[in-house]
Amino acid sequence: MLNALCRNTQYQIATVWVQLHTNDPGFSTPQSTNIAGETDRSQATFGSVASGGAISNTVAIAWTAVSTSETYVWVSLWSLSSGGTHLGNAQLTQSKVVNSGDDFSIPVGDLDVTIT
Repeated sequence: MLNALCRNTQYQIATVWVQLHTNDPGFSTPQSTNIAGETDRSQATFGSVASGGAISNTVAIAWTAVSTSETYVWVSLWSLSSGGTHLGNAQLTQSKVVNSGDDFSIPVGDLDVTIT
C-alpha cells in the first residue's frame, strides 16, 4: 500500500476473504491465533464504491454447515482463500454462538472496512 501511495505503483487485491475467530487474532500471527474450528474462509464482495472513508459488503458472506460448535467473536481479512496477505481484523459487533451444522452469515452491509 505504501508503494501505491508513494511510488505510483498499482496495488490491487482481486478478492477479499474472511476468516472466523473465537477471540482476538492479534496482528503478529493472525493466521494461527484463535482461528475458529470452521477454518474455511468465505469470499467478501464489495460491489459499491467506497464513500466517506468506508466500504461495506454488498453480498452476504456465508458459511454453510459449520464444522464445530463455538462462539465467533472476531474476523480477519485476507487476500487469498488460503495463506495470502493479512489485511486486517475486526471484532464482531455481537458475538455469535453456533452449533456444528449451523449456517452463519454476515449480512449485506454489516462488514464495514475503513483504513485509518
